[in-house]
Amino acid sequence: MGVASFDERSGGVSVTLAKWTLDDYHRMVASGVLDGRPVELLRGKIVEMSPERTAHAYLITEAVAYLIRLVGERAAMRPDRPITLLGYDSEPEPDIAVVRPLGREYLDHHPYPGDIFWLIEFSDSSLAKDLEEKRRLYAQAQVPEYWVVDLQQSRLIVFRNPDGTDYRDRRIMTAAGGELTPLAFPELRCSVRRLLEGT
Repeated sequence: MGVASFDERSGGVSVTLAKWTLDDYHRMVASGVLDGRPVELLRGKIVEMSPERTAHAYLITEAVAYLIRLVGERAAMRPDRPITLLGYDSEPEPDIAVVRPLGREYLDHHPYPGDIFWLIEFSDSSLAKDLEEKRRLYAQAQVPEYWVVDLQQSRLIVFRNPDGTDYRDRRIMTAAGGELTPLAFPELRCSVRRLLEGT
């Protein structure tokens, strides 16, 4: 949606995009106007998500099953479900959100940043958005840890320790890189190969 106005200096028409608030977005979701459309709200913009390719779908399915076994009852897995970033007019839908197991509390709201242990995106065509726009958004919202599975180069990029503008720590791992310990659960060892290859 845009608002058109006449620009006297250029003699042409300029377009200013309208921004949506979280309340606007929730009303659209409740009304059904977005039903069947794969979209998410990022900084007031309703953004269409890329179609899911077979490798993407397979790896997410395998990762969710693996992480459930690994984490047990310490956390809940929410694949392809919204999280709410209050103050940023954003409700992204990460591929996997590892969140506090609050049970029926999630009937009333999606997880907030304080409920999130870490987020995972499996990225191919969405790699630039996930590494740039979403990285900065999650860091500003104080999501403590963010993993990007780069399907183009078969690597895992780990962002940690947000400072309010960006993540202070960035680490790149390959399938040969062994194991990764989530900040929230230092007793756990997560296989990088399982995330990158599904086996």
